[in-house]
Amino acid sequence: MELAREAEEPPGSPALPAEEPQGGHPTGAPAADGPVPSAAGRGRCRRGAGPKGPPGRAVRGRGRRAPGRRGGEEGGRAVRRPRVTVDSSKAKTSLEALKISLRQLHWREYPFGRRLPCDIYWHGVSFHDNNIFSGQVNKFPGMTEMVRKVTLSRAVRTMQDLFPLEYNFYPRSWILPEELPLFVDEVRMMKDSDPSWKPTFIVKPDGGCQGDGIYLIKDPSDIRQTGSIQSRPAVVQEYICKPLLVDKLKFDIRLYVLLKSLEPLEIYIAKDGLSRFCTEPYQEPTLKNLHQVFMHLTNYSLNIHSGNFIHSDSVNTGSKRTFSSILCRLSSRGADVKKLWSDIISLVIKTIIALTPELKVYYQSDIPAGKPGPTCFQILGFDILLMKNLKPMLLEVNANPSMRIEHEQELSPGVFENVPSPVDEEVKVAVIRDTLRLMDPQNKKRKDIQSGALPCLSNCLCYLFPGHQGSDLCQDGPSQRLRNKCQTSEHVSEANEDLLDIGPADGPEHETTRTLEPELPSLCLKQVFPKYAKQFNYLRIVDRVAALFIRFLGVKGTTKLGPTGFRTFIRNCKLSNSNFSMACVDILYIDITRRRNGMGMDHRESGMCLQAFVEAFFCLAQKKYKSLPLHQQVTLLIDFCEYQLAVLDEKRRAVCHADGPHLTPATHPSLLGRSASASKLSDYRNHR
Repeated sequence: MELAREAEEPPGSPALPAEEPQGGHPTGAPAADGPVPSAAGRGRCRRGAGPKGPPGRAVRGRGRRAPGRRGGEEGGRAVRRPRVTVDSSKAKTSLEALKISLRQLHWREYPFGRRLPCDIYWHGVSFHDNNIFSGQVNKFPGMTEMVRKVTLSRAVRTMQDLFPLEYNFYPRSWILPEELPLFVDEVRMMKDSDPSWKPTFIVKPDGGCQGDGIYLIKDPSDIRQTGSIQSRPAVVQEYICKPLLVDKLKFDIRLYVLLKSLEPLEIYIAKDGLSRFCTEPYQEPTLKNLHQVFMHLTNYSLNIHSGNFIHSDSVNTGSKRTFSSILCRLSSRGADVKKLWSDIISLVIKTIIALTPELKVYYQSDIPAGKPGPTCFQILGFDILLMKNLKPMLLEVNANPSMRIEHEQELSPGVFENVPSPVDEEVKVAVIRDTLRLMDPQNKKRKDIQSGALPCLSNCLCYLFPGHQGSDLCQDGPSQRLRNKCQTSEHVSEANEDLLDIGPADGPEHETTRTLEPELPSLCLKQVFPKYAKQFNYLRIVDRVAALFIRFLGVKGTTKLGPTGFRTFIRNCKLSNSNFSMACVDILYIDITRRRNGMGMDHRESGMCLQAFVEAFFCLAQKKYKSLPLHQQVTLLIDFCEYQLAVLDEKRRAVCHADGPHLTPATHPSLLGRSASASKLSDYRNHR
């Protein structure tokens, strides 16, 4: 298998000396280890019965260095590149895929932790799995809370209020229990206006996973009124009754998205994903089939218990397939695959834009500016459903998508064995390995790197879409054999290349990376932001509101704004006047904060959370700028606040530097910013 061949050491390469363990045993990739076992070659391991010996120790010794190994030439002498260290002690279910990735990269793993700092920490659950003060960690603080169903729905709804057409990829949602009366009233009104409308709704518990607690209803009265709905909030959404079917089965798509950085925002999408199928032929929901979960719910953890579930080693058959195989079938039917990918990219970018404001609040709380702390990145799992007209709809976002590359089979009651899954390994190992390559700390030390990307990024990432003949990942695997059978794969490749508008990179940067990583295939991750930033930056309004919120938090490490901070915000931005006194400001703060706290949100600290501040900000914008669309009102108020704060900052600097030299706007960045804000205000006033 290709992945196995990639992990082999070049002929004649020496065994690297092992580093003395500090609180754990390192595992390397010495030549004596041989090739990395593939999914087909790894032996089956029965749960609880497999042998587990101590980690092997790397053999010390000297040997011939393979040409081009570990760096290029400098002064006629090979430059040895220090190995990146990874702490995998908290990796949990992603451990096996991580180990394969590290062996392919020839990086050093510490499976039991290390006393000295590591370059990268790989956590299985959350940012707080370990106390980390340096390096990089594969989780953002607050991400688990942000992608819960209730919080995600609130964040997307905020953006739908501002840009309803741009965020129509998320089903209409109501949050239970506080919006249950609203849900009942709206459904009754819609039924009265259209008696032929017979909707279906899906109820999803907040924080639930693997299909736990999900059920379908035809009427609001069918909601299960139990005591648990108060202690466990839920989201009820319109059910998508006309999904795209393949082999008469409903399916969804799991796409892997790398959030590489929050500031600046960097987003990558994997070139391939997984398609998870239901195990019973689909029928539109009726009272008779509402409870048939194997027909309506695509969750792998549910369908694996169906007697119709098919484990397959092929990427285009079975109950779990690669997304590229689905694209190939769609293209053979004449579908516009280029537009489909464009819509998916747009959906991913817009969703992350909706999440980033509150993520920044969590980030500054756990890693305050000026204090030691790690940098963060995270792989997210986007669950997307294709409608019959090929419009992608966002189902949910997973902060901890499963990275297991094997599945369990029950041999007899209570006896299971782990069986390798080639489909999972092909997709997930590439995602983890290439995420590590993008986060390689040694890349940042090279002078010819721009924005933290690999030198050959423009070449390697041009293969986001399947079927491209230049992708090393697709040369010999089952996906390529499938594409060879597909008559239209060449057309798909050309369309994707057209969409990305990227050509092969030339020049020394590309050649340097080839020398540094001679055994690795092209990256399977494609940068979509800031690549397409010009098309989406106008949506980042709430980001600017969050920056105002963070400025007035006052105490580092907090996530809620107190009444004094809110009054200071109003006073510094000059938002109070005869029609809106400070007494009205206090009433606004109390009303919104009390209502938000009554929704069962986080009570660990009192005060106004970001969502409440955004609501208050929208109220202020509507008071100040009437008879305008909401997004224009909010933008005008942001410009006004930023201008007033720039003036205030300039006055404070003038007091501090009263005896200093006179600074002109051309030499002072804050004055330039103030001029830009004043120009924006003038433009908006002229527009009005």
